[in-house]
Amino acid sequence: MIQAISRLPSPALPACELTHIDRQPIDLARANAQHAGYCAALTSAGARITVLPALADYPDSCFVEDTAVILPELVIRTRPGAASRQGEVGEIAPHLPMDRPHFTVAAPGTVDGGDVLVVGKDIFIGLTLRSNADAVAQFADATARFGYRVTGVPVAKALHLKTAVSALADDLVLVNTEWLDPAIFGRRHIASAAGEPFAANSLTIGNTVFHAMGAATLARIAAAGFDARFLDLSEFAKAEAGLTCLSLVFQTV
Repeated sequence: MIQAISRLPSPALPACELTHIDRQPIDLARANAQHAGYCAALTSAGARITVLPALADYPDSCFVEDTAVILPELVIRTRPGAASRQGEVGEIAPHLPMDRPHFTVAAPGTVDGGDVLVVGKDIFIGLTLRSNADAVAQFADATARFGYRVTGVPVAKALHLKTAVSALADDLVLVNTEWLDPAIFGRRHIASAAGEPFAANSLTIGNTVFHAMGAATLARIAAAGFDARFLDLSEFAKAEAGLTCLSLVFQTV
């Protein structure tokens, strides 16, 4: 069964961390409505979703993807690159699946889950302002016994790796080819459309692919045989967030 964990937006969301975009006003009522629509959409695609309460002390805490990476064999608790977010890991920990061992990234390693792309037995980790080579080495050590290959990927033009690439299936990725060479991933790829720079972030639940940025890219996903659905997450885009940021999706063992 597909499980998902999400968290309601913090009332402090307008004070979120920003790196690549200018701050804009965030409408909290609209953000909550969009979040409710997101959770309903994942449920409609077959996911069983747990929605956690908002955390007033952590503006970015609805972006639960950054706090953990859930593999079939192992849960990896991250150490976010922004110091203001590191306490979020302890808040999410009791809600992570306990049917597999846990590993926690330690200092000086830093890594946001948004920088971690798992495609089959390959784990690609963005080397960004939030995630460093020490964390890549820790991931490699923790996952080697399960047969994973871990590769660091330099990312210069986006906050996270998954801003520029996401997995549509184990053998297919969606890539902004102006930001990343698709050959890095050793798989078939669909290029996001020109003029839609943030359209490479998508979320796959079964055969359903949710997409929030770019009609032309959405059409390309649909043409590849997926049930492609648009979700409006415009308030979260003001916080540099995409579809994958708002949930932790995993299979029950």
